[in-house]
Amino acid sequence: MGGRVRDEVGFASYLFYRYPDNESGGGEVRTVDQLVGHARALKAKYGFTAHKLKAGVFNPEYELECYRALAAAFPDDTLRYDPNAALSVEQALRFGQAISGLRNDYLEDPTWGLPGMRRLREKLSIQLATNTVVIDFEQLATNVRDLAVDVILLDTTFWGGIRACIRAAQICETFGLGIAVHSSGELGIQLATMLHLGAVLPNLTFTADAHYHHLLDDVIAGGKMVYRNGRIAVPQGPGLGVTLDREKLETYAELYRSLGGYPYDRDPGRPHWYPLLPNTSFADPKNDAAPDLRTQ
Repeated sequence: MGGRVRDEVGFASYLFYRYPDNESGGGEVRTVDQLVGHARALKAKYGFTAHKLKAGVFNPEYELECYRALAAAFPDDTLRYDPNAALSVEQALRFGQAISGLRNDYLEDPTWGLPGMRRLREKLSIQLATNTVVIDFEQLATNVRDLAVDVILLDTTFWGGIRACIRAAQICETFGLGIAVHSSGELGIQLATMLHLGAVLPNLTFTADAHYHHLLDDVIAGGKMVYRNGRIAVPQGPGLGVTLDREKLETYAELYRSLGGYPYDRDPGRPHWYPLLPNTSFADPKNDAAPDLRTQ
């Protein structure tokens, strides 16, 4: 793959708004203080020096308050904001202007589509990043010809594996684009692909994204990989350097058979809510809590 240039890969904290989890003991993360407290706990436990807020949940004015609070709480750390393209171009423009003086890594997918991202790039000083509108070589060529995105988030799933991501990284280096390693909702095998990718990219300057610290367990032998000072060591064994734990795999396969797939597009706090077409309301008259959540 070109030879390793680093033995460990740094990661950003991945901060989610969330409901209380009685099974794992995880606390609610909804208020500004809860979010900052959650980030402090993750930093103390794992050593993160960069923080990513997964957003697009509340209205952008409230999420701006949350983001500024994180910046005030961690003045020496860097930040990144990802609302999953939930903002209009105008909302994203106001948000980007409001955070321009902070220690931002980049603004990730604030709005949908290359035209909207291009318009933001023309008006904002902060770098724009994506893992939604540049995820293959044809889109990368389009972005090179008519720049809309500054930082390409390379995902070993979306791009088709480690070697495809390395090729994309080389193209980005040629044309002066930034890169980072994107999360894939990973267990240990997927995380190993991210670590090996991160190990061989000379032009990788940002910390990687991963959900991994939120997982309670893994399906690889030896259990979860360990963070040290916000980094995870690249596995040293043959292949990806990890071994599947067959007993754990069967345990979680049985759990999956009993529970079914994860309903990623359902909100447990609003059981009657479903994603609707654009320009329709998400508010559910059967649930009094709905107006407190996103109304985009």
